Amino acid sequence: MNTEATEKVHVLIIGSGPAGYTAAIYAARANMKPVLYQGIQPGGQLTITTEVENYPGYPDGIQGPEMMVHFEKQAARMGAEIRYGLATKVDFSTHPFKVWIDEEKLVEADSVIISTGASAKWLGLPSEERLNGYGVSACAVCDGFFFKGKEVAIVGAGDTAAEEALYLSKLCTTVHMLIRKDKMRASKVMQQRVLQTPNIKMYWNSDTDEILGEKKVEAVRIRNNQSGELSTIPVSAFFVAIGHQPNSDIFKPFINMDETGYILTEPGTTKTNVEGVFASGDVQDKNYRQAVTAAGSGCMAALDAERYLSAKGLV
Repeated sequence: MNTEATEKVHVLIIGSGPAGYTAAIYAARANMKPVLYQGIQPGGQLTITTEVENYPGYPDGIQGPEMMVHFEKQAARMGAEIRYGLATKVDFSTHPFKVWIDEEKLVEADSVIISTGASAKWLGLPSEERLNGYGVSACAVCDGFFFKGKEVAIVGAGDTAAEEALYLSKLCTTVHMLIRKDKMRASKVMQQRVLQTPNIKMYWNSDTDEILGEKKVEAVRIRNNQSGELSTIPVSAFFVAIGHQPNSDIFKPFINMDETGYILTEPGTTKTNVEGVFASGDVQDKNYRQAVTAAGSGCMAALDAERYLSAKGLV
């Protein structure tokens, strides 16, 4: 490691989705001179979505990548220093905290805001990747509205899949729900609701073979994993609801998490178990996972960091 690369900052923000950029806006306005590293996917999950219609202040909707450019420009205008780079290792055992960027540059920080988000789990089909944003989505709440009055498919067997199927059933004529096994993992009450909803059609023991369509989703081909029989269902959208993976691995030695890797914060705050380290956005939110809630928690993290630094006499 190159020791000449060591740098000292008041507030280090790791991640650049709505949470990270909002934290940067608030921290910069409070004159905390924040430094933000954008990570592997600058702009976060919104850069792989197309139309965003449910974020306040955009009456005509906006493209996800364009919205994140707006967030970044606003943070920069307030004085946040935004850099490209990936946090690859941390040491939160001593203060100031140590964070290594791209395995070589060491940044020492009086406080850290973790906003690394979560990544949707995908099936791994080439057609899924090709049609992502053109009818393939990992967020029914974000994109279901665009398929109002149409037939859609959803894959998944847990509570999230059940919730999203029920949400889609209120908008779409038929929801084709694909379950890999002969039973669901969802809680009994959620299973009951799904099974009692007349326009949710269940497909048990079914694997997704291929998503069909040249420029947009037109159908899904499924394989019965007992008989091997293939069948095609005409749909306008394909929703993947097999879970999310929080991007939290590098923090595991120091930060308390739940069994799936979501960072635990004190209720009503963004405080982690390490004083001076805060978490905001989807890395600590498995319930809502919306741009607007992520932005709100980014604001909270900046305010929590400011209070912490003030109390310690560091700003």
